[in-house]
Amino acid sequence: MKNLRLAYRDDDRTPVIFCIKEMAERHYDLNIEVLQIKGSKDYEAALFNGACDVLIEHLEFLYEEVTKGAKITFFCAPSKGGNLCLVVPPSIKQTEQLKGKTMAVRTSGQPHAIHLWLKMMGLDKEVKTLMVKDSEVGRWEQWRRIVDGECIASFISPIYLPSALAAGLSVLPVPDLPIVGHYAQVCLSKFARENSDLMKGYMKAVIHALSLITIRREEALEIVSKEPMKRMKIDDMKELARQ
Repeated sequence: MKNLRLAYRDDDRTPVIFCIKEMAERHYDLNIEVLQIKGSKDYEAALFNGACDVLIEHLEFLYEEVTKGAKITFFCAPSKGGNLCLVVPPSIKQTEQLKGKTMAVRTSGQPHAIHLWLKMMGLDKEVKTLMVKDSEVGRWEQWRRIVDGECIASFISPIYLPSALAAGLSVLPVPDLPIVGHYAQVCLSKFARENSDLMKGYMKAVIHALSLITIRREEALEIVSKEPMKRMKIDDMKELARQ
């Protein structure tokens, strides 16, 4: 059985990762060694110091490395939208009410997309933005700037929506961010060239895993309820299914 070392940073990625691992082992004679590398510094160095073969998630730092001459292969199709929720105080019922106020914007990911959304909505000259790091408030918890009265709105990932709703905020339905998302995975181009068959098998496992999650939800949940559920520190199956 061939081996591939797949590194990730954040535990909310593990449902997809472990479904990929399971499909690779079941159908493609491929062992996926799942490595969590905590801390952005070590994670961002992993591809270059030989600690892993493939990175999944948090890849935007690599675009600068490419401009410096690094030969990197990005793969897996990007999304066609931001797939985020706009949270606001319950008193806000329409986007017109955002005028003259400030929106909290997460610094990581694609912060420029929020500015594109504001422009699309005709609010780019009407709404100020405040850049807020995860390290200041918690992962995807820029909504805290709404609760403390500093901002009026913030886009957050649906996975992290419950805590914002529990804090008394609500979701304002708005058009999706019209952007092309980041590529999901990456390896060194040299590794891809030298391991063509390995990468083909891995890509088949990725497609198979995404199909499993989409079409055979209960089977996928059985996989996710094991190691991923433990790593995500979730003890409720309903919450696991939601995420």
